[in-house]
Amino acid sequence: MAKTKFRPLHDRIVVKRIDAEEKTKGGIIIPDSAKEKPSQGEVIAVGPGGRDETGKLVPLDLKAGDKVLFGKWSGTEVKLDGEDLLIMKESDIMGVIG
Repeated sequence: MAKTKFRPLHDRIVVKRIDAEEKTKGGIIIPDSAKEKPSQGEVIAVGPGGRDETGKLVPLDLKAGDKVLFGKWSGTEVKLDGEDLLIMKESDIMGVIG
């Protein structure tokens, strides 16, 4: 995201998918048409956070650079500066890797 400055709002985050392995453990090469979309990615940008019942800002637990796992159908796919990204809510993230 070098050219366009994109700042997600509220409790949304921008994630770039991390590509799946090209080969299986046994050495079989998987063609692009047979690959599943990976369900892990790297956080590119985070919003300021959501609001609780009293209106107080609750910051997000994630930060740019975190490697995360998310559900197969999570987020909305967008294309910014030719890059395929996902915009999703923090609640769609299942956990941080590492």
